[in-house]
This record gives sequence, C-alpha cells and structure tokens, in this order.
Amino acid sequence: MSQTTLSDNAQVALFYQVSMPQPSNHFYEVSLHISAWQADQLDLLFPVWSPGSYLIREYAKNLQDFQVHDRERNALFYHKKSKNHWQINTKNNSELFISYRIYANELTVRTSHLDASHGYFNGTCLFFQVLGKEQTPIKVKIVLPDPTWNISTALPKVAGKTSTFQAHNFDHLVDSPFEIGAHAIYHFQTLNKNHELAVWGQGNLLAEKAIHDIEKIIHVESELFGGLPYDRYLFILHLARSRGGLEHRDSCSLIFDRFSFRDREKYASFMQLVAHEFFHLWNVKRLRPIGLETYDYTQENYTSSLWFCEGATSYYDMIIPLRAGIYDARHFLNELSKEITRYQNTPGRWIQPLHESSFDAWIKLYRSDANSRNNQMSYYLKGELVSFILDLMIRAHHENLRSFDDVMIQMWEKFGKTETGYTPEQLQATIESIAHIPLEKFFHTALNTTQDLEFNTYLKPFGLQLKAEIKSLDIPHLGITVKSEHGMTVVKYVELDSPAYNIGIDAGDELLALDGLRVSADDLNHRLKDYNPGDSITLTLFHGDQLKTLIVTLAEPKPTSYYIAPLPNPSSLQLKNFEGWLGVSLKNVFSNGGKE
Repeated sequence: MSQTTLSDNAQVALFYQVSMPQPSNHFYEVSLHISAWQADQLDLLFPVWSPGSYLIREYAKNLQDFQVHDRERNALFYHKKSKNHWQINTKNNSELFISYRIYANELTVRTSHLDASHGYFNGTCLFFQVLGKEQTPIKVKIVLPDPTWNISTALPKVAGKTSTFQAHNFDHLVDSPFEIGAHAIYHFQTLNKNHELAVWGQGNLLAEKAIHDIEKIIHVESELFGGLPYDRYLFILHLARSRGGLEHRDSCSLIFDRFSFRDREKYASFMQLVAHEFFHLWNVKRLRPIGLETYDYTQENYTSSLWFCEGATSYYDMIIPLRAGIYDARHFLNELSKEITRYQNTPGRWIQPLHESSFDAWIKLYRSDANSRNNQMSYYLKGELVSFILDLMIRAHHENLRSFDDVMIQMWEKFGKTETGYTPEQLQATIESIAHIPLEKFFHTALNTTQDLEFNTYLKPFGLQLKAEIKSLDIPHLGITVKSEHGMTVVKYVELDSPAYNIGIDAGDELLALDGLRVSADDLNHRLKDYNPGDSITLTLFHGDQLKTLIVTLAEPKPTSYYIAPLPNPSSLQLKNFEGWLGVSLKNVFSNGGKE
C-alpha cells in the first residue's frame, strides 16, 4: 500500500523480533517491522549509553549486517549520518522491514551477552529509536533457540501471543532487560505485589534464604516511601565472578560472585546491592534531577546531582539492611568506617569537588587509570558521606524527630510521584526545609570545595568519634603500590604528594632493587621495616626502557584505616541520640569488645 492511500489517522506500528539461532556464536538477529509509515524519510538512532551508567559505550559498534526492505523485499536506499544515525529514504513506502545483527559477548549489567547457556540484554544494546515515534507503543517477540528456555522480563505479555511483549514507548522498552534461557525462576508475593527472581549461573546461592531477606528489604523501603509504585517487579541475578547492579523502572539487574553467599560478610554485601538497586526504583527511576527528566540516548545527559542520586542511595543501602534486621548496628558502623577509610585514602578528594565529580561522570568515573585516585572523587562515595552527615545534622537538631528519611519522603512527594525533574536549588531547598537550619555554607563546602568533611563534628552528638589506625607503625611511608606481573615488580599506583610521587616514580615503572638489592612485591614492605622516617633509600627501576636510580626520603607512617568508636563518657543526650538513630543502645553495640 502506498502512503497516498493511507488514512491521516493511521497509527504507526512498531514490531521488533529478536532471535538467536546459534547462541554460541554470540549474535542476536533483530528485525524491526514498521507499518502505516507516512513520511518520506525514516531516521533511526541507536543508543550510545544506558541510563544509570553514565558513560558513552557506543553500542552501535556491535551492530552489523544492517538491511532495509519494502513490502516486496526491495532494498531501500539509506545512508549513515553519524556513528549511530541511519537515515532511510521511505518515499511511497508505508511498510518497512529493517534487519541487523548484534554481537553480544560482554556479561555486565549494562551490556548484552549471548552464549549456549542463556541470553541477556538491555534494550539500549539492541533496539533503535525511531525518531519522532518515541511515544509509540512497541511490541517485541522473542524467538527461542530451544523450546525449554524461559523468558524473564518486566514487560507485560501480549495476550494470545507466544513470547511477545508490549512496551508503552521507547523508554519503557529499553528500560526492561531480558533474561532468556534455562535459568531458575522463583516467584513470590510481597505486600500483595508479584515478584520474580531469575537466577542464571551456578553458585552457592540459597534462594529461599535470599528471597526471605529480599522481602525484608522490600518491606522497609516500601514503608519509607508509603507503598510500592509498581504492579510487578523482577530481580535478574547473574552468578559470575564480578559484582554490579543496574536499576530499571520495574526491575533490576544484579551480578555477584557465584561462591560468596555462604560468607557472612559477602552475603551482607549482596543484600546491600539488592537494597541499593531496589531503592533506585524511587530515587533515580522516578525521582530524577532535571538533567535526567527526559533521556537523550544519543549523547551525555549532564547533572550535578548524582551525589544525591547515587550517594544518598549508597547511604541507604547500608542502613536499609540494618532496619530489615539482616545485620546489626555494629556491622553497619563497620561498613560506614570502611567507607570513611576509602574517602580518607583518596587523594583525589583534594582535587575534585563533589558537584564536578557528578558532572564529569561521563569522562572520569568509569574510565579509571593509574592517576584516578589522585585526581578524582567518586560521587557515590562522597555523596554517601554527605548524605550520612546531613542525616546526623537533621537528627541532632530535632532529637531524631526528623531525619534524612523526611528529605527522601518530601522529594518523592514533590517530584517523584509526578516524575518532575528537580534542580540542585530545589533539592537544597527541600533539605533545608526539613533541617530547619541554614545549610548554604555546608552545601558550598561539601559540594563546591575540596575541604575535608568534618566527621567528628557530626558524630559527637551521637556519642561517637572517628579514630585513625596505623596498622604498621614500623613501615615508613613511600607512597607506591606494587604488584607482581610476569615475574616483574610493577608499580601500579603512586600516591599524590608522596615521597615516591615527588621524585618522579610513575605507574608502570618496573621496580628492581632497594639499596642495591633485588626487591619484590611480596617483600617491599618487609624491607622498609629496616628503615625509619627521614631515612633516604636508593630505588633502582626501569622507566620504560631506561634504567634509573633514584634517592627517596621516607616519610612518617600514614593511617591505613579509620574506625568509628564511642566517646569515653557519652552524655545521656548523646546516648539518646544514638539509640534514636540506630535503634539500639550505644553500650550494647560496643559491649562485645573491639576498638574503643
């Protein structure tokens, strides 16, 4: 049918089909059928990034064998306008058939993977955006290579159609990942809502126990926000040898070390990961900064508020499992101490302000190199600690009658429910309205400068203090991290302003000898015990192909870790504040020994 015979009211229909006839070859075969098309030109844009992971990943690099035909299978003329923009001449054609293949052999939560055991993909890795038709409903059919394989996705099924699903629009389509294969599927109902846990891979996960604890997390977070904003939710879990997560509107993708679930500490870390990604279904997926209110999948989407999007979520991923009874307050404080240690051991905190860290996520956070610790500050980490401090400030001022919970609730009511993007000014104003104290100076210092966070100032009202620990008092500070690689001792990191940094040692140098005697990665620290701060040593190394001998003056040992401990004689108000914050007495938390 030519476009001249179409009704002006005809609705364009978009239908995707995804098949994988030879999964072991890692290729998805994708086709897009467009009907009732009424324009002379069709513009197809391929996403370059996935919301929640702020890096241009150039997904089009995996696309090949692109073809476009009309109803009679005649090839149509097209040309590429840019790396991810295909433009097709569609004059006098109302029905179009586009086909292509996607190479999928990268198993992460933000990419796509296909092999003989399963298929997993994010929609941003497989599907074109039809320019101008972003709000058009889209159907997608999965053609299984094996009739025993299952399909898990948050998209609703199309009634009466096999393996066919319906997306409200393009955002909905690419925000609904698929897990396809012979994976284990566990259905459970919590708070009268249907949930599914889809698990691919072998490991020592105890699904029944995990689901029991996941339900606790769902209860706690639902209570905080006043209910669950979905009808059905899917957890996709890959058991592999890595760790990560990515939030979606009605689902999340998780990847975790396959044999770590019997270890108490690692299991607690897994539950933090679940709490983090589930918390995002409010904070980020519906409650978004104005820079992410409408996604542009073709380029960077800038915001300076990722400290709140990810940082506040990171603070809550520690405290939610505590409230859920998955671990106790001592474990929570230990985890918080580890985060403060990471912060204190990141020289980049003196270089990169928090708002800049958020804005520059696209070029820095996911592109770490040997100098990253020296010039970057993670908005996850510092944002988490700023959120923690704000929680303590609000609680101390209001005797625990108000907290950062009220900030989250207010932001949800004002912006999240209506999915209206907020500005940094609106976020700050909301926090100040809950705190009832002026915070302009604090926000300027915490977000726009590189001044250190004053932890003890905010811990004191809760009967706590931060202490530094030097584990090896007998090892003077040199400032390098070395690793054995292929029989060589290679410098992997040189700390900013350390003795090694100041005399020109670089990451990548091969360390050969200390004071004329061979030294290895295993015995460097042991050898340094023979020296004192202020002593000069001679290091022999290869810098590229050049043999160099450098004289280094060793410095005083530096703190290696920090820990939260009780004050010697906390007041009754401090004890009350602590219990109001963590729900248990300070004395009980520290009565089992440990650092005080």
